[in-house]
Amino acid sequence: MAVRATVIRFPSDPDAQDSSGVPWGVTVTPFASKDENGNSPVYGSGGDLIPRCENCWAYYNTYCDQDQWAWTCSLCGTLNGLSSETISRYSRPESAPENMSSFIDLEMPHFDIHKLVLISFYAAVEASEEEDMQARPVYVAAIDLASSDEFLELTKSALLAALEALAPGSLFGLATFSHKLGLYDVQGPIPVVKNVFLPADSDGTLPIELEDAMPLFSFLAPVETCKDRIASALETLRPTSSWDSTGGGQGLDRILLGGRGFGLAMETLISYLGSEHGNTFALARIFAFLSGPPDYGPGQLDTRRYGEQYASKGEDAELALLPEQTPFYKDLAAVAVQAGVCIDILAVTNEYTDLASLKFLSIDSGGSLFLYPNTDDSTLPQDMYRMLTRPYAFNCIMRLRTSTEFKHGNSYGHFFPDPQYENVQHVICCDSYATYAYDFDFANNYGFSRHTAELPMLQLAFQYTVIVPPTETNSKYTLKRRLRIRTMQFGVAHNFNELYDSVDPEVVLSILVHKVILASASEGVREGRMLLHDWLVILTAQYNEVIKSGVTEYGSSSGSLIDVTFSQCPQLQALPRLVFALLRNPLLRFHEEGIHPDYRIYLQCLFSGLEASSLHRAIYPLLTSYATPDKLAYPRHSLSRAALLTSESPIFFLDAFTTLIVFYSSTADPTLPYPPPHDCLLRREINKVKQERSVTPRLVFIRGGQEDASVFENYLIEEQDVDGSGFSSVMGFVSFLEEISQSVLEYIK
Repeated sequence: MAVRATVIRFPSDPDAQDSSGVPWGVTVTPFASKDENGNSPVYGSGGDLIPRCENCWAYYNTYCDQDQWAWTCSLCGTLNGLSSETISRYSRPESAPENMSSFIDLEMPHFDIHKLVLISFYAAVEASEEEDMQARPVYVAAIDLASSDEFLELTKSALLAALEALAPGSLFGLATFSHKLGLYDVQGPIPVVKNVFLPADSDGTLPIELEDAMPLFSFLAPVETCKDRIASALETLRPTSSWDSTGGGQGLDRILLGGRGFGLAMETLISYLGSEHGNTFALARIFAFLSGPPDYGPGQLDTRRYGEQYASKGEDAELALLPEQTPFYKDLAAVAVQAGVCIDILAVTNEYTDLASLKFLSIDSGGSLFLYPNTDDSTLPQDMYRMLTRPYAFNCIMRLRTSTEFKHGNSYGHFFPDPQYENVQHVICCDSYATYAYDFDFANNYGFSRHTAELPMLQLAFQYTVIVPPTETNSKYTLKRRLRIRTMQFGVAHNFNELYDSVDPEVVLSILVHKVILASASEGVREGRMLLHDWLVILTAQYNEVIKSGVTEYGSSSGSLIDVTFSQCPQLQALPRLVFALLRNPLLRFHEEGIHPDYRIYLQCLFSGLEASSLHRAIYPLLTSYATPDKLAYPRHSLSRAALLTSESPIFFLDAFTTLIVFYSSTADPTLPYPPPHDCLLRREINKVKQERSVTPRLVFIRGGQEDASVFENYLIEEQDVDGSGFSSVMGFVSFLEEISQSVLEYIK
């Protein structure tokens, strides 16, 4: 569980918070195996035995004062009694992890899984009466047949990779959708498919129940015995466009050809699987492979708005395309959560698919949203393998508590807020990369008192379930419920210098990205850009007020009086560049610059779940140079053409998170091996980067002067105009700083 704060020393009072200009909050990666400093939790049992504060419900921790019979809560100061069992346990300190570390991970007893059903609106695990509940993981592939041969070939490759990644004992179901829903039984000698027509009318009642068409136990096949048969079934898939040429498309089929009944197919599959939630499985994952917009039956989307937004009489084009056009998929996600089904959407398309409406089905149900613009260089098979081999927790409940002087305001990330309990979030499926964010406000007018020794406290509790594979002693999958608790103490900044010196710019960037995504979703991209610009102006003005760096005459129009580079504070110096890069990122660039609305939605979903260092890389890529493939020249360059020209290095490596580019300059010695050999330093660095990523980056090699280098040059943003009107006559980043300086002068006036 990694927790990073925007400032290591918290602002002392509401005035200091407002005047500093720095966002106050934290990012949390709850299922990370280590904390932000690389330390592991102390593991143990007895998660139900930890004393709780009777006032604020915080858990006992190493920061609490304890005497023989009682303990004082480190968050709210309440004195609590200790039970005789706890006193006895605490007389042997090594028997209680909560006395050994402020970062603990404890097993919960079996009964707590049952009890969770009562306390959570989203039933966590409806445990059956038998103790050995079938805890087998269930995976279902739902494949779009209203597609092309290339799409189906890529999907087959992805599923073959997935079958290699799935653990023995997993159950796998294969389904297809068009204007029909196809269910495959692969457990016999030859695959059998049962097709159910999807009605086009809005109430979506099927002519037959899926359970009657094919019992669920026939549909869900054990992976270890049926892998080859699943592969054989995949080979039989054909797109609907080819049906009529093979003589199979008669009557109604021919009329409905091309229909993509995605909404009803998902709704029906969720209900089909949900009937066995808690008996056959604890969590099911549906991988929905989509090649275009749903255009048939319930949940169909009108894609004409993509072509019409230019005729929207001067309205913001982004604002016309960012909100969802129907609540169908958001509502369906709530049904999926209830049924214990998590949905990953894997869209392979360059046509407008309206991911703004579809995204809720994946992110609200705990799944991921992937977008691949074409089948040629898609990393879909690698992403599938990676997604299924990393550990994940499910049915997670997360609660952040603070000491009494402050409280958390907004929370950000892919979770469900609890409908009953405030500040409780449900995460249906959580891997070790998934990151959430919170921002803070003061709960009083005076802040943290200077006269007491109490320091700000945070406690994050994360309760989750993992599926434990069979062992030599136990032949079945088992569910383990665990409780992870992290308690942290922070300092207080007594002046602005202390506050600014404790800033973590990557976490500040994370909070800013969450805020601008929300602003642009509700008020448009222009509003998101203005919010970001104004924030930097206010921060720069407050900083200049603090240091009084030569600002003697507010009326002066000379920008040189304003320190826009934060020259006296190293911790703030990265921020102007990060804001400039964020304004140049497709997330906030204008539709007129050719930013596809679905790509923007994909970036919103990706960025809002990324850990702060990964987000930094995605917003401001890392550019390094090499003298030879085996010798590093410079570890970091600014993203400018000037940096390339002044550096005499022949090889550059650019890491933009989702894309990695190796660029050989046109003046590179022709005897240098190209592409770099597999055993060289540069390749080892590339492999290390790929290994650590949550998504598979695309790797591109470019030989300058011989191949089109525009993909690489587009990342050299510092000479680009911030508003996207091409390369400016004045230098892009430099003129941006001058404009900020002018805005600061006006703001101070």
